[in-house]
Amino acid sequence: MHYVDEGQVGSRPVLLLHGVPSWSYLYRHMINKIAVAGYHVIVPDLIGFGKSDKPKGTKYHTYQSHIDWIKFCLDYLHLKDIILFGHDWGSLIGLRIAADDPAMFAGIIISNGMLPIGEQKMHYSFNIWKFISHYSPFLPVDLVIESGMTCRLGKEEKRAYRAPFPSLKYKDGIRALPGLVPVSPDDPESIANRKAWEELKKWRKPFLTIFSDNDPVTRGGDRYLQSKIPGCAGQDHKILPGGHFIQEERSDELTGIIIRFIEMIDSKLPCQPNHADEL
Repeated sequence: MHYVDEGQVGSRPVLLLHGVPSWSYLYRHMINKIAVAGYHVIVPDLIGFGKSDKPKGTKYHTYQSHIDWIKFCLDYLHLKDIILFGHDWGSLIGLRIAADDPAMFAGIIISNGMLPIGEQKMHYSFNIWKFISHYSPFLPVDLVIESGMTCRLGKEEKRAYRAPFPSLKYKDGIRALPGLVPVSPDDPESIANRKAWEELKKWRKPFLTIFSDNDPVTRGGDRYLQSKIPGCAGQDHKILPGGHFIQEERSDELTGIIIRFIEMIDSKLPCQPNHADEL
């Protein structure tokens, strides 16, 4: 597993989790600014994405395998009192880990993501994406990213998003994960997610939502989270102009919100240094 590691080891860790079909490049405008603000920024590439290994065969890409891989990364780095920022599949993975081990996290931010249990009807655009990801012989990653934005990517940005996936044989992770989102109550992952929700409904640590106003797939997810999670009370939740990949369109605003959220937590709950080992 490849990960970006910036900032001072031992300071407050900030975990930025990407979704599908992006990779850590999605956070390129945010990483240094958060690190300069005094925090330890960790940005993994999910297995099958970015610069991480890409096992061949969708059978390797299960919901649980991705949870286990990220959890192993966090344990390996000895991270504690983490601020989690989860986007898209980063939310599905991060929230399951947080529910399983709440003590590992000091606060959570969810952006255009959820922990679905098959109760909500999915927007038709998700069904189209699910079909394309499974059957398309091309899967143009840059165009998929751009379709989830309200502006255009530059030539070099498109090249960078395509770079980790030089041919279809590197895209099994992209093919697998959309089909693993639970869309019915009897889906096995819906059952696992409902169990996680039992813990999240007890979550009283700070929990912030930052959604965009032009993402039909996750629209309304912020209100659902706010209605279920006690830690959402009193937080300065945001809806920003933009599409699904809000990091591409509102990186400065997003970074400022994240830093202010951490400052709020640290001002109320001073934390001890983690003394994480250098790797």
